[in-house]
Amino acid sequence: MGAEIALTETAEFKRAAVRGLSFAVGFFFSFRLCIVLLSTRLLGIEPSTGSALTFSLDLILFGLVCFDSTGANQRTLGSMLQLPAVRWVLLFLAFSGASLLWTESASLLNSIAYWFGLVVDVGSVLLILRSGSAIDDCYSMLKGFIWSSCFLALIAWMMPVASDLRLGDEQFFPTNEIANTCAFAIFFAQYLTRQDQGKWSFAKFFLVVTLVRSLSKATLVAFLVSESLLLIMDRSMRRRTKVVLLTSAIVLIFAFWGLFEAYYDVYTTAGNQAETFTGRTAIWLYALAGVTARPWNLWIGHGFDSWWKVVPPFGSEMFEARHAENELLQQLYAYGAVGVVLLAGIYGSLYRQLRKLQLCPTRVLFLSLLTYIMVRGLAEAGPFDLLLPLWSIIVISLLIEQARTSQQEASEIQAHHPSSRAENSQNPSVIC
Repeated sequence: MGAEIALTETAEFKRAAVRGLSFAVGFFFSFRLCIVLLSTRLLGIEPSTGSALTFSLDLILFGLVCFDSTGANQRTLGSMLQLPAVRWVLLFLAFSGASLLWTESASLLNSIAYWFGLVVDVGSVLLILRSGSAIDDCYSMLKGFIWSSCFLALIAWMMPVASDLRLGDEQFFPTNEIANTCAFAIFFAQYLTRQDQGKWSFAKFFLVVTLVRSLSKATLVAFLVSESLLLIMDRSMRRRTKVVLLTSAIVLIFAFWGLFEAYYDVYTTAGNQAETFTGRTAIWLYALAGVTARPWNLWIGHGFDSWWKVVPPFGSEMFEARHAENELLQQLYAYGAVGVVLLAGIYGSLYRQLRKLQLCPTRVLFLSLLTYIMVRGLAEAGPFDLLLPLWSIIVISLLIEQARTSQQEASEIQAHHPSSRAENSQNPSVIC
């Protein structure tokens, strides 16, 4: 009986209290997407001032995190470095920072600020997770991100519809970023639900509807593929729940069918061809040509922030691409072969961590998230960060490690008390 109680305490997660500073950091990681929009449209200030405001808020949060982290911590930086993904993230930051020495950016000062913003994000998360309640902090960051994403979705619905019928503002509140933020928030809400951290039913419904309404093609395709994988592989989900989800998806598609048809007409007749999948080929070819422009570009690339305002506009519409429209090509263009190695190392380290887990909801969910990143990366990229943000890689890596530790502890208890083995082998998800 005592063994069963110990096993249950090891396997089950208790509802974690929201930790204010961690919640605020997670909230800001999503909310900053609309700061320039709100400051420009509501306050009438210049976009550059809005960007400076975003950076200032980031620094203020980082200062609060530094102040809060002073004193004794149960985790050292060395213990955090035991996670391979953390080491790869720091290597990526180090090399991208070093590339500022040879970058071909439009403004070196702005590029340094953008790079420092990545460092602040990663530094904030590392400092927060050094505390003894790192898992609670992870949960709070994810909760903050979800709440903020719902707020962003509400803003997107309140804004005038763009000429191409999509949500958002092409200049300050991009449709693809709105959709991507909603998708991440959905994945995080699904994870928290599986960890008994709330149901998040309304948030997931609202974010899914917003994602579909955004009409972001690459994001929708990636989300559909990844969620289909989740439904197929997640054995902890009841069949009735899967049927309800599939039925809801079909109803949602039919509800927006008229909008899909109208958007298709706009997309094929009046759309900017440089932004279409057909037009993307010209951007991809330019990125490949740029890699071989000079001998060293193949190995170390053009440097951090070497695309925006540097690469000439594409097509008769003079479309200015924000990035190479493909994550692999973006890293290859920016950092050469080293960038490809770093990209493979970061995502590969997360995948290897997941492979060490027994089949459970945590493993299936994060494999689904990686699938989402891989599929979306075929037609999207980040101008500075990866499609899976560096800060989230650290959080996810720690959550995977915590799940693996729980499985190991449960296995040890089962080894000493064989009577509990049969019961838990029928439901391995309880320890993940």
